[in-house]
Amino acid sequence: MSDLFLEAERVFNIEVEWLQATLLLNRKSFTGAAELIFQSKGKIIVCGMGKSGLVARKIAATMTSTGTPSYFLHPADGIHGDAGILARGDTALVLSKSGDTAEIAALLPVLRSLDISVVAIVGKEDSLLGRFADVVLKLPALKEACPYDLAPTASTTAMMTLGDALAMSLLKLSGFTPLDFAEVHPGGSLGKKLLMRVSDIMVTGKLPVLLSGSLLSQAIEVMTEHRGLCIAVDAEQKLEGIFVYGDLGRLMRDRVDVAELFLKDVMIKDPAATSSHELLALAVQTMEEKGITSLVVLNDALQPQGVVYLHDALALGF
Repeated sequence: MSDLFLEAERVFNIEVEWLQATLLLNRKSFTGAAELIFQSKGKIIVCGMGKSGLVARKIAATMTSTGTPSYFLHPADGIHGDAGILARGDTALVLSKSGDTAEIAALLPVLRSLDISVVAIVGKEDSLLGRFADVVLKLPALKEACPYDLAPTASTTAMMTLGDALAMSLLKLSGFTPLDFAEVHPGGSLGKKLLMRVSDIMVTGKLPVLLSGSLLSQAIEVMTEHRGLCIAVDAEQKLEGIFVYGDLGRLMRDRVDVAELFLKDVMIKDPAATSSHELLALAVQTMEEKGITSLVVLNDALQPQGVVYLHDALALGF
């Protein structure tokens, strides 16, 4: 085992110890912190200096993307005009290992003047921030992963994890769903899968439709012009079956004389179908499970109104 891997192992062990200790320290206070933030009548403001500030930015972004609109406020900027973002009814989540950082200390009177509730992630409960906060989430009194116990390492990991835990608790309290997530992540793969419907890519217009009583030769002609698919319908234009290239191949393999056959004699009856408002991801799943490359899209009267092709969906990244 290399010396560098041993160093990695040492760092991981220290950070895991920090996380376990942080969780135990906040068994009683965590619920109160999450509920205080959830009950806020205004914005959630997340503050921190230095490395804690970088973590605070990430926490604010995570909360915002999971249903709790949050804003990062740099304490130094806050005391030079940016505190204008604050308003009565807001709630602040303030991160500081020492709890006595000068810029944080200068911002606290502003929070007090606006009656803003404060949740603190802090290493010392008896620090200025610890005494000021309504709820304290405490960091353990352990050494950092830095061999000199100087660079914030394990402490910022613990802060980050507390922030993630708060964000996920708020998500649970608010009933935030995957569809809600998709609506604020429309460019992401999850957003695409949860927002796109069959109607977004289905082929409409002149469809490969024939009466089921038509000659198979007519069906073959239609099929060759419409991506290997022919849709059989009854007199009321309701779906009865489909015929695809694979079916023709099996007939030819068995040396069946197709000239005298009718579409109803060889079509696949009661084929899988979908609706225009179905999630495209579910339609793709159906095609993959059944080993088919297209689905007929039906309207409320069970009449074909379009076709969705697996190839088109895969081209979009499904």
